[in-house]
Amino acid sequence: MPQPRLLLIDDEPALAEFLANAATACGFDPIVTARDEQFRDEFIAKRPEMVALDLGMPGMDGVELTRFLAEQEYRGPVLIVSGFDRRILESAFRLGEALGLQMVGPVEKPVRFDVLEELLGKLKMTLVQ
Repeated sequence: MPQPRLLLIDDEPALAEFLANAATACGFDPIVTARDEQFRDEFIAKRPEMVALDLGMPGMDGVELTRFLAEQEYRGPVLIVSGFDRRILESAFRLGEALGLQMVGPVEKPVRFDVLEELLGKLKMTLVQ
């Protein structure tokens, strides 16, 4: 059975690797990106089953990527991972829902492996039916 692809974007290499490792442990095939245009290119090329977004990155805005996913009529889960204030996370979450996306999380940084693994495990179950 093919592994669902998880496309993630995070500008912190250590955290991106941490997320990718958790995804691999849960049976995903992670695709790691650090820049906006790289994320868009990979998304269009690979159409991942799931996406994980870091909201706070230099030179771009997770909200823009949320809009991009909505324009692409993306139907997979969109996990928000961020170190931002809870209010900002919640407003990004609500925006995603308003745009018709299947929002998940948010997971706040610092991210705990067990929390992430449990969440990814649950999400994977919904993807492989």
